[in-house]
This record gives sequence, structure tokens and C-alpha cells, in this order.
Amino acid sequence: MAILEVKDLRTHFFTREGVVKAVDGISFTVEAGKTLGIVGESGCGKSVTALSLMGLIPKPPARIVEGSVNFLGRDLTTFSERQLEDVRGREMAMIFQDPMTSLNPTLRIKTQITEVLDRHYGYSKDDAVRRAVELLEEVQIPRAAERLRDYPHRFSGGMRQRVMIAIALACSPKLLIADEPTTALDVTVQAEILDLLEELRREHEMGMMIITHDMGVVAETADEVAVMYAGQIVEQAETQELFDRPEHPYTEALLGALPQLEGENVREGRLRSIPGRPPDLIAPPPGCRFAPRCPHANLQDGCVDQLPELRPIRPGHLVRSRHPAGERQMVPA
Repeated sequence: MAILEVKDLRTHFFTREGVVKAVDGISFTVEAGKTLGIVGESGCGKSVTALSLMGLIPKPPARIVEGSVNFLGRDLTTFSERQLEDVRGREMAMIFQDPMTSLNPTLRIKTQITEVLDRHYGYSKDDAVRRAVELLEEVQIPRAAERLRDYPHRFSGGMRQRVMIAIALACSPKLLIADEPTTALDVTVQAEILDLLEELRREHEMGMMIITHDMGVVAETADEVAVMYAGQIVEQAETQELFDRPEHPYTEALLGALPQLEGENVREGRLRSIPGRPPDLIAPPPGCRFAPRCPHANLQDGCVDQLPELRPIRPGHLVRSRHPAGERQMVPA
């Protein structure tokens, strides 16, 4: 069952230089108990998408100019700020990008967890503290009752991220959005956080969105992957399908930039990089937005002047390209 349905969402930033089309017509769903991974390089619109869903985009200069965010049968784009405050934290929660700066350094951990419980449930002080201890134990923080009295600077990066997860889970939300949940963490701690999120998703039967630039993270955590480029989804498929049969040249390029292991040794050869840089989202190219960087772009086929639609090429596999991998033999030399 879909708990979130996003349709043709467009979030623009109105600046002195022009209108930045940060999110430009994306659609996707998140099902209960499933994880959707949204992946792409920095600046592609991943975090703006998450903030748009939560109603946290800065107004001004940002505004949702079109589309709907249907969450549990309600279109959140029509909600007032007061109504959104009732949804945020209780039904839809978010783990923000940087665990080092997401917590208030002037407040004890106890205050930052219990204020969520007080806002949404009106817990008594003692009940809120008991629940806060349970939450810290659930995210595997040792000596939970003792650590409640600490300030954020007393925690490591990984432990701060666990506290952020505890705050997000305080009201047992139906949807959890994790925006780059492993940023600034070392590899061992990253694996622990991802395992914890997966365990909590199964236990609470939540829908979850993982937003990341790391293809390895989505391979490990996501049931389905949406690849974003320049404010648009360019490919979407089940995770195994996407990794086995990538169709968009950008997806291929992202996977080609990953180190390939053969046995215990890294395969010889240089990692592939993507030439050029993403387009200016104030004046994006009229055609395929990846065309200036794409080795398969073809002038005669309209790559540079006609925007391709996101279309199905196999059941459950969508691609926005005039030259998906399975059809490239048809491209004139």
C-alpha cells in the first residue's frame, strides 16, 4: 500500500539571477514497509525534494509551484504551517544531513527528545523521560538514562546520528526520510547506522526514503531506486534491476565511477569520471539535461533540443532517455 504519492512536483527558487528549477516535475511513490532510494550527485535536487515533502523549504525564496504530495490520503501542499507542524515528527519524520550540526548544542539530549513527545502527545515529564530512555536503548546507545543528561558535544558523530534517529522515531512515524544519513561518518559507523535503520524499518513497518549520492548505500538499503539529475528523475527501477541493467547513460556513469572488486583485490584501471558539469538550473538545456555530458547524445535524434519523457521500457523500469542501453544499437554511427 502506498503511503506517499508524489506527482509532478516542482519546487523553484525565485532569486535575483532568475528562477532556479531545483525540482522540476518528479513523481514517485513510497510503500509501507519499503525503502525508496533517491540517488544523484550534489545539486541534483535530492535534499530539496525531501524538504519540500516536509514543508521545510525556505519561503522565500522557494515555493512549490506545481504538483501534489499525497501522504496518507491528504495533499500536504494544501496544508497550512500549523497543519504541517501536526504532521511533522508525528506521522512523517526526517533525519537531517549532518549529525554534527543537527542537534542544538545548548540543550541536553533529554530536552531535545522529550519536546517532541510533549508537542505531539502531551506526555507528563516522567512519562516523557521514560520514553526517551526507551528510544535511546532502541538505537543502541549504552547507559541510556545517564546519557540523557549529556549535551551533544559529549557524543561521537555516530552516537549523534543515533540520537537523531531516536528523535525521528519518537512518535512512531509512518514515513521516515533519511537525508544523507551516513555523511561525515567513518565506514564502520556508516555500516552500523545503515543496519540500524534497516532493523528499525522492519520492526516499525515504516516506509522509508534514503537520500544519498552513494550508490553503495542504496544497493544495501533500498528496495527501489530513483536516479535524479538536474532536478528530474532520469531512471527508476527495483534496486537489483537497476544495478543489473542500467539504462540511462547517467546511471551507467554513476555505476562506472564505483570501484570494482575482484576477490580481495581492486580491479586494475582508473575509475571512470563523468566529463563536464551539471547544467545551470536557471536556464536548463531544452533537450535531455544530460546530453552535454553524454557519450551517446545524437544531434539528429533530438537529444539536445527535445526533452525525453520518463517512459517504461520494462515493467517497473522507467527511463528518461532517447538512447536507453537496450536500444543503442539503433543509434546511427
